[in-house]
Amino acid sequence: MQSMIDYPAMWRELVRVGDKRRNRRIKLDQIDPWQGRAAGFNERIKDRWRQKDSSREFLTRTLKEFKDASILDIGAGGGAWVSLFSALAGQVTAVEPSKSMLAFLRGRIDEEKLSNVKVVEGAWPLVKVPAHDICFCSHAMYGEADFCAFIQAMQSSAKKRVILLMRAPKFDGLMAQASKLVWGHPHDSPNFYLALNILWEMGIHPNVIMEEDELWKPWFHASLEDALAEMKSRLGLFEKSIWDDALFEILEQNLTFQNGIYVWPAAIRTGLIYWDIL
Repeated sequence: MQSMIDYPAMWRELVRVGDKRRNRRIKLDQIDPWQGRAAGFNERIKDRWRQKDSSREFLTRTLKEFKDASILDIGAGGGAWVSLFSALAGQVTAVEPSKSMLAFLRGRIDEEKLSNVKVVEGAWPLVKVPAHDICFCSHAMYGEADFCAFIQAMQSSAKKRVILLMRAPKFDGLMAQASKLVWGHPHDSPNFYLALNILWEMGIHPNVIMEEDELWKPWFHASLEDALAEMKSRLGLFEKSIWDDALFEILEQNLTFQNGIYVWPAAIRTGLIYWDIL
């Protein structure tokens, strides 16, 4: 029996909502969405990388298994993964479209003297690169409406293994509750669960490793009204809506007030998806 849910269509719609939200936040003359935000993002990455996690352990094992492998890092950002890969791989190609992120990436390459890294400016899957042993993407697929095309391009560019890292929200998290109320399903954004179903429909049956030890840090807001604005924007609700009272009640009942701020319960972990090219 075929699935009753059109997962690629759901992914596309959630990308559209995310684009609408980002476009409202970005200034009219601002082409790069990471402009003014890249530094803060990279600081958060540094903080997270101080914690042990299974994803880095798996990538380290993979590169030790495939000695001197070439690895393609799609959406390399400020270069946290590039730095790790450079020490273990034969050759690293870092693809990144954001000029703000590229500045951090190139600065890191120079500072750490990473001589086996090549930088390619551009967005996947539009850029053209040679096939690599390992094709890797960490959280850089959420803005791509055609997830199938994104994956097909990764498949074509991988000789040995494809690896994805994606956010995996809890099904009882506050955004999941809000999404169920407004949309009838628990997904407020493109994520691990949608990707897994799309991959199955593509005939890909991957392996999965879930990070169980460390949930992402919780969100926080100065007021319940600010939290409501955040929740609504993630649902594409930018004006007063029929859902406002119910959404406010979800927040009022579940946020905790700590040290003068309202803190959301942590509800997101990372899921690692991988499969080998046969």
